[in-house]
Amino acid sequence: MIGRVTDYGHDLLFGTFLTPAAARPGLVVELARRSEQAGLDLVSFQDHPYQPAFLDTWTLLSYVAAATSRIRLTANVLNLPLRQPVVIARSAASLDLLSGGRVELGIGAGGFWDAIEAAGGRRLTPGQAVDALAEAVAVIRQVWAADERGGVRLRGEYYQVTGAKRGPAPAHDVGIWVGAYKPRMLELTGRLADGWLPSLSYLARGQAELPDMNARIDDAARAASRDPAAVRRLLNISGQFTSSGSGVLVGPPDQWAEELAGMALDHGISGFVLMADDPATIEIFAAEVAPATRELVSAERARPGAARKSPDAAPVSRASSETTAFAGRPTPDPGVRLSSTRVWDESTRPVAPPAPAGHLYTERAQAIGRHLLDVHDHLRSELAQLRDLLEQVQQGTESAGRVRAVLHDMAMRQNNWTLGAYCAAYCTLVTQHHGLEDTSIFPHLRRADSGLAPVIDRLEDEHVAIHSVVDGLDRALVDHIRAPGDFAPVQEALDLLTDTLLSHLAYEEQQIMEPIARYGFYAGQV
Repeated sequence: MIGRVTDYGHDLLFGTFLTPAAARPGLVVELARRSEQAGLDLVSFQDHPYQPAFLDTWTLLSYVAAATSRIRLTANVLNLPLRQPVVIARSAASLDLLSGGRVELGIGAGGFWDAIEAAGGRRLTPGQAVDALAEAVAVIRQVWAADERGGVRLRGEYYQVTGAKRGPAPAHDVGIWVGAYKPRMLELTGRLADGWLPSLSYLARGQAELPDMNARIDDAARAASRDPAAVRRLLNISGQFTSSGSGVLVGPPDQWAEELAGMALDHGISGFVLMADDPATIEIFAAEVAPATRELVSAERARPGAARKSPDAAPVSRASSETTAFAGRPTPDPGVRLSSTRVWDESTRPVAPPAPAGHLYTERAQAIGRHLLDVHDHLRSELAQLRDLLEQVQQGTESAGRVRAVLHDMAMRQNNWTLGAYCAAYCTLVTQHHGLEDTSIFPHLRRADSGLAPVIDRLEDEHVAIHSVVDGLDRALVDHIRAPGDFAPVQEALDLLTDTLLSHLAYEEQQIMEPIARYGFYAGQV
């Protein structure tokens, strides 16, 4: 299926490349959190400090680090000409310590020199920018070497550091990933970097350019007495999920998985970073493409004669990973109702037909089925945070009374708008999740098993009802902002959303987690 040319044997990682849009900061952070919740390994942001439409990347990375707990973070890539190397080193090490070792350092030599110069940076030629980056990498590594004697010293042409104190040391060996395309930058990557991070869309001939670019990195690494495999190869990618294939990364998830597995085994790419701000696309990439790609690469590496194997990848054959029972456990309905209003009659809910006796579920199928639970758990977590935020705003009314009346009013207005923005983001998340199910997953399940039709009809009806409840909460918030003294209508609307959503999520998991494991999200997935 896939011929091996170059496989450096690294474990695969999958991530997102999100636009740091200043006009929608809450959504940017939500997409980062959603990337983690979906099971991705990395979230990254471009860095253009001269661009007022973008959030500052280091500030955003720090905020996202605090809003997440597992996912790794990096700039993609950091703009060196507007950032001093000693400060870069300390910033990266500090955030790595604060985040528990989750930071990598994507960095580039710079571009858009008119904008850099306008912002106070130094205009460099392309050749000068490469030399400046090499000096900066040397400075950064010296700062991180906190146990070495003496201060940081470098008398370079572009950076002169004369005895700066070392440290702090990062929590883990932070990788320096370089965005490189031209020969001298590729050679620098081979000599000095831990990773290579280009964008596929920037390669004029697409994948056809990767062998020559890899070879230049490899030759430079060997010339510097380094193993070429010490340089992880990552790739920013973009595409479109469609029902049929019409180009590279334009087609169904299985096509994406085949193509990414080919890039991993043929060109040594071990990190795939999706350039997308669409929640549904991120969901599909995480739930379908990533596990399928890992399975294909693992199976190929397990074949006799595989040149390299990742030390942390233990290939398992498809047969040995099959079990006869679906392992997913739906979350039970809490049973407690906070509101006296009832949106539907739960006793009339239909039940899905049982699974065929003896059906075998692959490890991948198990993961696909459990992914619905992962998404729902994220929605439950967000709902709990929404309730906590309302309680904080209510408590803030009393604490704000210690300040002057004008500041009290301003603080209350700010708190109320913060609540409204959070509610809006959460309601958008619920709507997007239901939209993905209604337009993609449910039609596929209907075609796969006609016995599921009554359940799917009911789930779709409940989606419509939940959207009406969401609209009711939105109206209550608008009314509250106009008259901030009474929290009761907002509390009642939020209680009703809590009742209906938790009930619906439990019912949906009970009825379709197993069918999703059996049939997948799309035809041909499992």
